[in-house]
Amino acid sequence: MSVDQLPTRTALEKAADCLRTLGHPARLEMCLLIDAGQYNVGQIAEACGIPSHVASEHLRLMERCGLLHRNRVGRETFYRIAEPSLRDILSCIGRRFGPSAKRRKKP
Repeated sequence: MSVDQLPTRTALEKAADCLRTLGHPARLEMCLLIDAGQYNVGQIAEACGIPSHVASEHLRLMERCGLLHRNRVGRETFYRIAEPSLRDILSCIGRRFGPSAKRRKKP
C-alpha cells in the first residue's frame, strides 16, 4: 500500500476506537457467538457467563461502533453482525487462538 492509499487520520482514529471496543474478552466471545447465529441478550449473557445488564452494555457499545445490529421481535432484542469485515477479524482470532490452533512451543 502506498502512502497516498493510506486511510486518513480520522478514519484510523475510528478504526482504533472500534478495535478498542472489540478488545475485551467478553465482547470477543459475544461476537464469536453472534457470528454463529442470532441470539437475544439473555442467551448471550448465559453463554458468556455474565449478568444480562453487563451483556446489554457490551452489546450497546458494539452496536454504537457499528459492529452489531439489533432487531426487536416483540419484547425481545436479537443481535447479529452488522459489519462484514468483523467476520474476517473473528476468523483470524479463531485460527490464531481457537482450539485447533497450533500452540507455539516454548524454547
